[in-house]
Amino acid sequence: MATIPVIVKHQGKRHEVDLDPTSNGETFKYQLYSLTGVEPDRQKILVKGGQLKDDTPLSALNAKPGQTFMMMGTPSGAQGDGGLGRPKDVIKFLEDMTEAEAARAEGATPAGLQNLGNTCYLNATLQTLKGMPELQEELLKYNPSAGAGTGSGGLSDLSSFGLGGLGASMDLTASLRDLYKQMSETQEGFPPLMFLNALRNAFPQFAQKAKNGHGYAQQDAEEAWSQIISQLRNRLVIKDGEGDISFIDKYLAGQIESVLECDEAAAKEAGEEPVKTSDSFLKLDCHINKDINHLRDGILAGLEEQIEKNSPTLGRNAIYTKRSRVSRLPKYLTVHFVRFFWKRDTQKKAKIMRKVTFPAELDAVEFCTEELRKQLIPVRDKIREIRKDEEDVVRARKRQKIAHQREEAIKAGGDAPAEPLQKKAAAEEQKEAEQKPESKDVDTGMTDVFKSDEEFEAERTASILKAKKELFELIDPKLATDEGTNRSGLYELRGVITHQGASADSGHYTAYVKKQGRLIDDPKTPGGKRREEDGKWWWFNDEKVTEVEADKIETLSGGGESHSALILLYRAIDLPTAEEVQQ
Repeated sequence: MATIPVIVKHQGKRHEVDLDPTSNGETFKYQLYSLTGVEPDRQKILVKGGQLKDDTPLSALNAKPGQTFMMMGTPSGAQGDGGLGRPKDVIKFLEDMTEAEAARAEGATPAGLQNLGNTCYLNATLQTLKGMPELQEELLKYNPSAGAGTGSGGLSDLSSFGLGGLGASMDLTASLRDLYKQMSETQEGFPPLMFLNALRNAFPQFAQKAKNGHGYAQQDAEEAWSQIISQLRNRLVIKDGEGDISFIDKYLAGQIESVLECDEAAAKEAGEEPVKTSDSFLKLDCHINKDINHLRDGILAGLEEQIEKNSPTLGRNAIYTKRSRVSRLPKYLTVHFVRFFWKRDTQKKAKIMRKVTFPAELDAVEFCTEELRKQLIPVRDKIREIRKDEEDVVRARKRQKIAHQREEAIKAGGDAPAEPLQKKAAAEEQKEAEQKPESKDVDTGMTDVFKSDEEFEAERTASILKAKKELFELIDPKLATDEGTNRSGLYELRGVITHQGASADSGHYTAYVKKQGRLIDDPKTPGGKRREEDGKWWWFNDEKVTEVEADKIETLSGGGESHSALILLYRAIDLPTAEEVQQ
């Protein structure tokens, strides 16, 4: 009898398992043991009618391909293990959940967005913006003012009855709030009709008809992004200390300082002074030419530009150079690849196909003013030092375990041959030790006394806490009070909008959004929970949503008409909080 592919959910993770109808529950548990590390006698697998028993024939389950089973239990060595016990919450089977409950379950696939006729540009933009938890949280609190045309007692009040879209048609921010709420209650492709109407009402350019007379024209995702952000900047006002501030200004807007200076020596000799200005920005542009191969180079090129303007001292036009540097880095940094330009001969936007790579972690310190760099560099360098120390500790632990296993094998009866994987690991560790002589003394010392896993974890936890305290003390006091800024200069990539094709007027847009980590119990963290990420991404291709590996993101750097990154959304890496260092 052929095996049946099923899904087993355990602590927020989905495991694909081949269920053999000819075997029994005990065999199935051993399969799960190899995947989860939870011993068979500690597993509780929920099936219709109760709990799966060891002697239960799997054929009796009448399992269907793709059917989902829930598993509970922790490995015997898990921290804070107190046995399985009775669950605090009543167990609810997936097939008994409502659509909204299933959509909100841990690990659930998020909703896609239906293409309403050349609206992939909008779908990709909305999915990427939705990747900001802070935005979703503030949108839920949003209540249009009385003067907005959807005030109290108006159509906006219908949102409590699920009809908010009627009032939101005149308010793009309220429409976005309602859309995200509706998307959170389904896993099906959702039609963003109300929001699309609100967008076209606010910005008629998105209601442009196709030249062939059929339906609406394709639009530029970057233009949609900019217009939505501008509306949110005006309407989504939040509390910040004792005052109010735009959500966008707090979390997505940075400050940039520029110096405009004439290139001609004659102007300088005549006493013409450089002009200094300070402005806010909502995105950094990555300019692309024949010399640009990496995001860093493109951003630096965008921070220096030449302008022809009238020189008051020379009495004629002259070339000026404008040099800019960032004086405030926002928590969320938007980077725009300037790939589209207007081609006069074809009268349409053409696309620069050149391959430009971008990092999963962006170091933005180089783009900053000297003053801001002095504030960021100590924190950034400490983070790198902590990461290196952590990697060294993990490597030393591996070597210590291998050495201990050898000693135990010899004590037990002689030269027991190592397993192939152990041989390979030992060879790799030996090679690393030879290449890193500076850490050899430390590693050799650690093998003198073998520590149990509990002792090792206790020492590691204490070391991490000490490092966090040192890192927290390095954060500049001015930056520490600004929740919406980046305090280290380091960003992690969270979202990518891509374009496929040769022109902005055609082609196809999709979005990649990094999966939010699942909540797991951890008594060592504030609140007893932390998020654990698996490094995977969601690919939003209109209503089709697929889970992809991080390696896929590396293929989006362009070089042809295939999908290439157009907009990147970076998020400041997390730093220790006051609560964490006071444990």
